[in-house]
Amino acid sequence: MVGIGADLEPGTLLEAYRSGLFPMPIRGRAIGWWSPDPRGIIPLDALPVSRSLRKACARHEVRVDTAFDEVIDACADPTRPHGWINGAIRDAYRRLHELGWAHSVETWTSEGELVGGLYGVSIGGLFAGESMFHRRTDASKVALVGLVERLRDAGATLLDVQWTTDHLRSLGAVDVARDDYLVLLADAVARTDVHPFTTPPPAP
Repeated sequence: MVGIGADLEPGTLLEAYRSGLFPMPIRGRAIGWWSPDPRGIIPLDALPVSRSLRKACARHEVRVDTAFDEVIDACADPTRPHGWINGAIRDAYRRLHELGWAHSVETWTSEGELVGGLYGVSIGGLFAGESMFHRRTDASKVALVGLVERLRDAGATLLDVQWTTDHLRSLGAVDVARDDYLVLLADAVARTDVHPFTTPPPAP
């Protein structure tokens, strides 16, 4: 943690991501700003897709930005262990979504049921993943596969996952030194011609 306080206005959040920071609440309502060393990323050419995951992808549909509120609400479920997404965080990222900076990638069944997904912030060639959820086996992984394919196709270069966990390592996440991350970040956010989610958002 490198700071405490400030607000969650869109301009504050976007400048934080461009600087390698992200917010997480501490002590209930106070906002802490984090810049881990090492930093977790998923190389876009290193996502392992097992046979079972390929089958899960074939059984589901991946959609983008059709259920952002439902995704962030599912990620914020207070019954989940280590939950940290409070009302202020939800409101802030909903505002970023309305402005075209935050996005959801969703996993749907053929019957139209939302069973998994993730959300994060897209700036140029950076996608900063914030949280993911699943209600069926591999559903969040299906969303991640869809995200990686979209990022690669658009020419994005950096998928930030903040910290590595055993689950994320199983999905190809690796640790990089903070100094190295900041170099990758500067290159990614400078790619203003990269728009993985179609139209570019307005300047903050």
